[in-house]
Amino acid sequence: MAGNTRDPGASVASRLLALLAAFDEKTPALTLTELADGADLPAATAHRLVRELVDWGALVRGDDGRYVVGRRLWKLGLLAPDQADLREVASPFLHDIYGATLATVHLAIRDGDEVLYLDRLAGHASVPAVSRVGARLPLYATGVGKVLLAYAPREVHDRVLRNLARITPYTVTHPGTLDGELRRVHREGYAQTVEEMTLGACSVAVPVRGEDESVVAALGIVVPSIGRDRARLVAALQVAARGVQRSLRE
Repeated sequence: MAGNTRDPGASVASRLLALLAAFDEKTPALTLTELADGADLPAATAHRLVRELVDWGALVRGDDGRYVVGRRLWKLGLLAPDQADLREVASPFLHDIYGATLATVHLAIRDGDEVLYLDRLAGHASVPAVSRVGARLPLYATGVGKVLLAYAPREVHDRVLRNLARITPYTVTHPGTLDGELRRVHREGYAQTVEEMTLGACSVAVPVRGEDESVVAALGIVVPSIGRDRARLVAALQVAARGVQRSLRE
């Protein structure tokens, strides 16, 4: 909260920032009342400022009446040096993978307990996927998410494994099974899903390491089935991931 925003001397900017600060990983969608309470603003003031934020594109009002962060604010966030550099560096490697496979290709990072998609390439021949640039999806049900969860801090790992909801009939919801998959990511260098997020869509993903060898992102590909193509897909992703790492060092 940006100070006592009920103070009549508080600036308009501080009140707008307080409204935006009401959103977090646990509350990505809020009603007007929740926004007013979270920002410590009178309802009338919150209503006026939220309307301005919607008009500008910083917030979007859903059909259920709740507000979420808008695409315009997301695009501004992408200008942050770390994310902008990562997207720019990874872009040619994503295009290489897409050109070779015509499958949906993802670049993603971890944002709290969710996977956040920084970039996505897809075409008419690609398997339909629910991901989009700026989308947040569960870490445990996506290929890129499993990679990022495998290298997440212990508290994130434990919290996610305590809250495994079934998304499709094939979503892994047993903590022990998922924990075994995450350990395998460390051993074998990749993660995979089979229709866990979307029926008819399977994925393979690998870690992208930064200059200090820490995992900074994940590269993934979505295909209708994996089968005998697993080794080829993993190899292509790993070559791209090493290329991103080299470029980040330059």
